[in-house]
Amino acid sequence: MTTTTEQTRRPGRPRSVKAHEAILEAAMELLLDQGLQAMSMDELAERAGVSKATIYRWWASKELLALDALATEWATPGATAARDTGNLRGDLLAQLRPWLRKLNAKPFGRVIAGLVAQAQTDPEFAALYRDRFVRPRRDATRPLLLRAIERGEVAADTDLEVTLDLLYGPIYHRLLHGHAPLNDRFVQQVVDAVITASSAQGSTARRTQTARN
Repeated sequence: MTTTTEQTRRPGRPRSVKAHEAILEAAMELLLDQGLQAMSMDELAERAGVSKATIYRWWASKELLALDALATEWATPGATAARDTGNLRGDLLAQLRPWLRKLNAKPFGRVIAGLVAQAQTDPEFAALYRDRFVRPRRDATRPLLLRAIERGEVAADTDLEVTLDLLYGPIYHRLLHGHAPLNDRFVQQVVDAVITASSAQGSTARRTQTARN
């Protein structure tokens, strides 16, 4: 996958891998401590032990740097295909639980909130954000739903995109708003609610209700 670094890096000397890693690490620390809006490029350069010119040689803005920093933090080298547990509930929990542990390990909510805010006013950045963080998670989960359809657990007419919204929307809602715990029990409740809504019985009920209306 092409990173935002590769897309936005300006011409110059060959990059130093050590300096590049130091910048990403320092950026992640500051993002977690302060959030995107408060992150200072001067402080970042000092913490990473590089010049601001070095940073801007590889990233045109701190927002693009934040994209790469979070992507690097969330990278899972050697990740294998989604585990087949034999049923949709097990598959979804196996998919979501590692991500949940990652989200709860550090204050990622403030980082993502800054990225989402930037995406609201910058269409080009929004496209990169969706490509780097929204689409990969949806693409990784969609096959689990298709597999469930093949097993007969989920109705064949289930709208997969809406189902993915129902899965990830509540998690992001609690992550960004912090109004209630984002814990394993909650994820189980979300998964169970989605399965109930997308089951064959649920589909029949929806068709019946539509006919009545």
